[in-house]
Parts: sequence; structure tokens; C-alpha cells
Amino acid sequence: MWKGNQEPGPKGVGAAMNAKVDLDRVHVVPQLDFSDPPPNSDRRAFMMRSSLAAAIATLTGAPIAAFAQTPAKAPPLSPTLDVVRKSKGPVMTTVEEFYKVGPGPSSSHTIGPMRITYDFYQRCTKLPEAQLSQATALKVNLFGSLSATGKGHGTERACLAGIVGKEPATVDPAFLDELAAKPDQVFPVKLGGKSINASLKDIVYDAPKGDFPHPNTMTCKLLAGDKVLLEQEYYSVGGGFIEWKGYTPPKKGAPKYPYETMKEVLAHCARDKISLAQLAMANEVSVSGKSEAEVNAHLDKIMGAMRATVKTGLDAPTSTLPGPIKLKTKAHDVYVSAQKQPGEARRAIGLVAAYALAGSEENARGHLVITAPTGGSAGVLPAVVYSLGDAGAKLSDDKIRNGLLAAAVVGYLCKHNATLSAAEGGCQAEIGVASAMGAALIAQAYDDPPQVAANGAEGALEHHLGMTCDPVAGFVQIPCIERCAFGAVKAWTGYLIAKNEVPVNRRVDLDSTVTAMALTAKEMNSKYKETSEGGLAVSVTLC
Repeated sequence: MWKGNQEPGPKGVGAAMNAKVDLDRVHVVPQLDFSDPPPNSDRRAFMMRSSLAAAIATLTGAPIAAFAQTPAKAPPLSPTLDVVRKSKGPVMTTVEEFYKVGPGPSSSHTIGPMRITYDFYQRCTKLPEAQLSQATALKVNLFGSLSATGKGHGTERACLAGIVGKEPATVDPAFLDELAAKPDQVFPVKLGGKSINASLKDIVYDAPKGDFPHPNTMTCKLLAGDKVLLEQEYYSVGGGFIEWKGYTPPKKGAPKYPYETMKEVLAHCARDKISLAQLAMANEVSVSGKSEAEVNAHLDKIMGAMRATVKTGLDAPTSTLPGPIKLKTKAHDVYVSAQKQPGEARRAIGLVAAYALAGSEENARGHLVITAPTGGSAGVLPAVVYSLGDAGAKLSDDKIRNGLLAAAVVGYLCKHNATLSAAEGGCQAEIGVASAMGAALIAQAYDDPPQVAANGAEGALEHHLGMTCDPVAGFVQIPCIERCAFGAVKAWTGYLIAKNEVPVNRRVDLDSTVTAMALTAKEMNSKYKETSEGGLAVSVTLC
């Protein structure tokens, strides 16, 4: 049972995840009986009445009050989490926080835990020498989804890497690979004048089920025998973002264009006649305090890393990925075959899929990838970026950089009003959001109006709603790798539909779809939230 410290209080993830119906605006249709028919009654008549009610609602555009009053259940997240509190004000996320480089295969189960244990290591080094001289051991306990699927994500190796002083952006993937090959290694950890040993035995897979503040909860302790010298409770909240008990976000400047919804974003753009990229850059500068040149330098680093991960994956010969699935890679084969396909459309789809497979297979290998927005979706945006560059559309780096800014706006909104964590919302929150970001990136890169970018993002996200996270054996391989390919292709599909339709005729807007994702996340069975307890994780038999 979970023994960590928790703050009592109401549960929720912000306005979009607590959607309410304004009953004053609900036009009540003629009073109908929506209950199940009594035994021996005329079921055909009952079905006719139900169909009539639905038809009236469709034709009049008026919701059925009897349905509209059904509330959604709140998600089991602590209201003290900053990721929850942030959803009650303007978006304040920056590209340096959002686009991160780190080892695969998961931002929430690999990069986040490594950031956490590195943070704890740094805290330990700052303790008084008198305390450090007593230290005998470091201990990390993993709970919830981290415990349920952590072994398939290499979470224990990531945790140990952070404890011994390695950071996600600079760790050599070979170090993690060697830990997998030689799990009994022991590493000295220097804390002041004291050196203590740490190994994988110090990373404990604890209770997978319990009333945790977040599905990805973990604790870190510095011990002197049985005595606790320092303890901290942490949360890996998705996309590589981390928090801890008592977390206070860093001070930031006020955004030049404050927004919580895409509707507000589009209003700013229309009023000042600016693009999504210009709005995003203005906010980056005002919120972070960095110059445009500094923001662009980070985006260039991210763009280069994305291209590198795709190229490395394409060049890698067919091999078997680590883990019990014994899954063969296919990016190289698909890439070679796609180039031989007759017809430009077939080649294009095949190549985009190959680029996404390449990035996702690099993630599955545990190599360095980019959270865009997560590790599990690490093949989607790199594939889009690669397809817009020299290997495809041959757009300039400046155009693609602007696209990354527009994509970030979409990602921020999904994080702000829903979730980026599969442990909270299933794969719709990872592949779906990445696909939506990709559609916006393409639209901005081609200098299409903000409304086209918003519509493209909406279409891409809408057609991932309800997607579960059911990794086979807990590894980010099946269905994750191919899902990245479908997500990248859907990003192009979403953009092309938005580009060629009459924008004002779109019936569903991005804000409504993000709210739908949030509501779906609330109501999704926990078996389908990165626990490997349902779906393909159960139906696929490993020999």
C-alpha cells in the first residue's frame, strides 16, 4: 500500500478536464423515456423513440438534456501537482522545457526518472558534511505505472544513471546498454568526503497499485543504516517534466500574448496579423527572458537531433531490438523499398512511415531521442521534420524552425488542458498529440494561416481519440513503433485536409477535441494506461 505523503483535496486537471454543461443553453427536446424498456414491452417502439431523440438533437443542434447532465468522473491526480495548478492560468511552458533530448524509450519512464534521481543526487551533495559522513546507501522506490512497466522501459537503469551523476541530455547510451548487459555492476557515488556504493539493487519496483498523487510516483532516500538522512517524493508527470512534493515552479515573465485555448491564440493572431510562430516566439522571449537568438539556437539543436535520430535509424541494418519480444527492426527495409514504389504518393507515404519507424526504433534501442512531446511518440515529429527538409520538401531551416514553434503551441495546449502522459490518458496523449503538433508544424512551415494549422492539428488529434497505451511486455515496441509511423502520416493527412477545405466550415475546433481527449482520459480504464494489463499486452503471446 502507498505510504507516501499526500495532500487531501478535490481531484481534477483544470478547466478542460472538468467540462460542465451550461444547462441554461440546453434546449430540451420533447420529454422522452431514455430508460431500458420494461420486460415484455415493445422493444421496437423503444428503439424508435431513442432514434427519434437522437435525430431531433442532430437536426436542431440542441443537446439532449437527459444526456448532457451526466458528469464525467474526475481523474485521480492530486490537486497540489503543479501540472494541475498550471491548467488554471495562461500557458507558461517554454521550448527548452518542452523539447528535451534524452535516452529512450520513454520520457515519463526513462528521461523523467533520470532527471529525478539526478536532482536528488544534487540535493545530497549540498547536505552538511556532518550528515554526509553518516551516509551508507541510496534507495529509490518506484510506484504505480513506473513499477508496472518500468522494467520494459529500463527505468531502473535510468534511475541508477541519475543517482551516479549522469544527466539525460549528455548520458552515453552505451552506459545504459552496458547496465543491461552487466546488471551486477557497482558504482561509487561521491558525496562530499564520503563515497558510497550504488547498484541496480538499490532501485526497488514497489507497489504498482495504490492511491498515488500521480500514476508515475517515486521516492528517493539517502540512508545512514535504517536512519533517513534525506527523503523526497517525486512525480514524472509526462514529456520528461518532473515535480516533487512541495514543488514551486520557477519565476517566469508574463507572456506577451496570454492564452489558455486555441480560440484565444487565433484571436491574438487575427488582431495583430501575426503567425503562430510569431506569437510563440514573442511569448518565449517574454516568459523565459531569453533572446530570439537563444531560442532559435535551442530549436536548431532540436532540429539537428531530430534529423540525426532519423538518419541513424535509417542507416542501421535490420536487427533484433532488446527485450523478450525479439522484434526485428524494419525502418531500413521500408526506406529502401519505399524509394522503389511507383507513384509519387506511394513513395511519399512509405518514406514518411520509414522516417518515423527510424526515430521510434532508435527510441526502442534506448538511444538519445527528443521529447516531442514524449519518448513514446519520438518518431512522429522527427519524421515530419525530415520530410520537410533536404530529404523531401526542401524547405529552409528557418521555415522548419517556425514550424517547431507552432507545433509547440499545440503541445502546450494539450499539456495545459489535458495531459501528455500515457499513464494518465493512454496513447492518445502521446501519439495523438505528436500527430497534432506535426500537422501544425507542416502548416506553419508552408506559411499557411493560423486557422489552417489549428484545423490540421484538430483533425490529427481527433482521429487518435480513445487510443490506449498497451505496450506488449511493457516494452516501447509493440504497438508503439508502428504507431509513430501512423501518427506521422496522419499529421500530413490532417494538414492536407485542413489546407484543402474551407477553413470556416470545420465543425469541430481544436479546443473541443482537447477537451474530448481530457474527458476520455478520465474515463479510460486503468488497464489501458501504460500498465500492460489490457489490449495487445494481453492478447499477444510471446514464445
